[in-house]
Amino acid sequence: MSRLFSLFVLWLALAGVAPALGQSLSGLARVLPAQSGFVAAGQELRFTLELSQPVAYRVYTLAAPPRLVIDFREVDWSGLSDTDIRPAKGIAALRFGGFRPGWSRLVADLEAPFALVSAQMSRTDQTGQATLDITLSQTSAQAFAAQSGLPKADSWPAPVAALPEKLNDRVLVLLDPGHGGIDPGASRGGHSEKDLMLTFAREIAEELGRLGTVDVLLTRTDDSFLSLERRVAMAHQAGADLFISLHADALAEGRAHGATVHTLAEEASDEASALLAERHDRADLLSGMDLSGQDDVIANVLLDLARQETQPRTERLARALIGGLESQGAPLNRRPYRAAAFSVLKAADIPSVLLEIGFLSSDRDFANIINPEWRRRMAEGLRDGIQAWILADEAVRGAVRK
Repeated sequence: MSRLFSLFVLWLALAGVAPALGQSLSGLARVLPAQSGFVAAGQELRFTLELSQPVAYRVYTLAAPPRLVIDFREVDWSGLSDTDIRPAKGIAALRFGGFRPGWSRLVADLEAPFALVSAQMSRTDQTGQATLDITLSQTSAQAFAAQSGLPKADSWPAPVAALPEKLNDRVLVLLDPGHGGIDPGASRGGHSEKDLMLTFAREIAEELGRLGTVDVLLTRTDDSFLSLERRVAMAHQAGADLFISLHADALAEGRAHGATVHTLAEEASDEASALLAERHDRADLLSGMDLSGQDDVIANVLLDLARQETQPRTERLARALIGGLESQGAPLNRRPYRAAAFSVLKAADIPSVLLEIGFLSSDRDFANIINPEWRRRMAEGLRDGIQAWILADEAVRGAVRK
């Protein structure tokens, strides 16, 4: 009864303030070597690469010497050697790995000129795995050279092996456990922020699963590194209605205590938020959209138009989450609602917030965050806050339609 009353109070508080939209993703795509390799068939050379999930890619060839090149938006090659991927006649050598932050590359040296015939990626709904199939056909050196060359900077297939369509009447929440992989985040007493937030994200997902109108995705389900750009791209690829990034940072002793919810702003609302934004990396992201070819003025206008609708919905989301946490007795910061230029919040068309559930640098917060029972209550509070936001957002949207 008390939970229903809390939801009703939150609904009343939020509904008066503009319109909503309506399985797990791991951090990086991993190569599945047992199903990957080259096959020579007459004048053709075929390459299959099995991945744990779809990823943006592009395929091209280079001459002098002849090479097949595949660029990826983040693939985890760790633990693999060139012998793990099945070779074939026609391949002189194979090498792969990261070549700059957020990018991976595979290069196959060809024994003869093989022209690119086709390349496509498919996704298996049952497993979520993706298969990249490439076909090459032997050709003359002259024809190969004419077809080969570096691709344009923006030549990425889109969309890539789309995720399953969500139901129109369900709200998709994307939970983003902060940090991961080589980036542990804050740490204290043998506990790391990346591990604690992954556990907390799973606990929140379990609570949200009790709501019949909500689906949940996680940006990562293991200890994988994930760039800020990729986190925002996942929200757009999945068609998320809400994006919540989870953190438990550390600032200088005595400077921060209690839960805070941050929204995006060009300038930080306070010094502590500015410091946090710096720690989370001020990447120059334009809401997951490729506006690199647009004039800066046009890009800013497009983003401003999108945020005119999204900003009030984001503000209501922040207040709803704070209200849900407060209903569970969460120790809130004296200013629980703040704003800063967090790169991970730069999805102009998706209500996005960053939740600091507490600070590992605070003795009280640290004791709470490592307590499973305390986290369970906070997960319940966030569930109730999200449900209240959904009710209020739908009410406002209905009023606008009328």
